[in-house]
Amino acid sequence: MKVTSKLPLPPAPPVPPTGLDRIAPGARATVKVIAAENGARRRLLEMGFVPGTSLRVVRLAPLGDPMEVELHGYHVSLRLSEAHAILVEPA
Repeated sequence: MKVTSKLPLPPAPPVPPTGLDRIAPGARATVKVIAAENGARRRLLEMGFVPGTSLRVVRLAPLGDPMEVELHGYHVSLRLSEAHAILVEPA
């Protein structure tokens, strides 16, 4: 008689936040941290990029910059340099 025991798998390690500029079009993510300097940080927060916000990358411009993001029911275009400062967790 064969006895097989399955040990429980350890929990998956947490995924470190990545820049929004690295998220593919069509993918969803959640904002974790705004890593911009004061003026740029405030502007991004006022546009709705608040930690905990869900968003979707809609598309990239033909040359790759800017990118269009949907959050809170509206669309925002961001330069990739701005998107790089928005750290997100892919959903």
